[in-house]
Amino acid sequence: MKRIVFVTFTLAAAALFAACGAPADNKPATNNANAAPANAAAKPAAAAPTKEALMTLEKSSWEAWKNKDAKVFEEILSAKAVGFSATAGRQDKAAMIKSLTDSKCDVKSYSFSDEQMNMLGADVAVLTFKSQQDYTCDGKKGPANVWSSSVYIREGDKWKALLYVENPVTDPKVPAKYAAAPANKDDAKTADTKPDTLTESLLAIETKAWESWKQRDKTGIESVMAKDFMYVSGSGRTPRADAIKLWGDQKCEGLDFKFADAKGVSVTADVSLVTYKADVKGKCDGKQVAPFLWVASFDMKEGDAWKNAFYTDVNR
Repeated sequence: MKRIVFVTFTLAAAALFAACGAPADNKPATNNANAAPANAAAKPAAAAPTKEALMTLEKSSWEAWKNKDAKVFEEILSAKAVGFSATAGRQDKAAMIKSLTDSKCDVKSYSFSDEQMNMLGADVAVLTFKSQQDYTCDGKKGPANVWSSSVYIREGDKWKALLYVENPVTDPKVPAKYAAAPANKDDAKTADTKPDTLTESLLAIETKAWESWKQRDKTGIESVMAKDFMYVSGSGRTPRADAIKLWGDQKCEGLDFKFADAKGVSVTADVSLVTYKADVKGKCDGKQVAPFLWVASFDMKEGDAWKNAFYTDVNR
């Protein structure tokens, strides 16, 4: 689905690696701008989610995309919602709703299959599923089959949509084709801007993970993954054991990476999200790694340690 409010136009990212790890004190710093006030009035709590209930919400958002119903998205989206656009980059809630209103999409049909729900703590739910769709946007036909990742957060008595990312289904036997380098006109400006404390802590987590991948440190990769870690790409779901094997056993050369335009958000007391651009170089098993990515990486507290729990990326 080319849902303007959440999603990219890009092809699926090739198998890369999970961005995960821990800062020196193994604890993301609190960002007061993103954290709930300590004296906020208590609200009724939403019931524990079921896959069926969240898929009902998910379908309502797809119907809103089909019908260009901004009111539905105003209700469903969390104030912390974030998405990626091929033309606008990362978007917040207001920008996503505007994109929906301004979109020129003709949605003929869609359907879901292979739905699965995974919890990140008690208040964050990750839906993953296959989507079959028939649509055009701005005269261009969208991918017919995608893997979708849709993250929901409990806010008071409701479950709200936090993040949606989709990856067109890929065939591992077919070499991936990547677009030319995107224009990073804002990178110089963001490079001169010091990240806030939360973002800085989360980037330390990401850097440790990517360095482990770069140095072919399989033990380092494994050490920073949560026990129920999952990666989603155009190849589908990759659970922890398979991800460790994928990223630790590949024969790679010339690996390097650079981050830009990072932004962290405290999702709940025990879950944080960081999104950022990654420029990547190198080859693994003779194939070029995906060179230009938008990354969404969730970290969750397990005991006294913060571990990477869910990771997905898309080509820019």
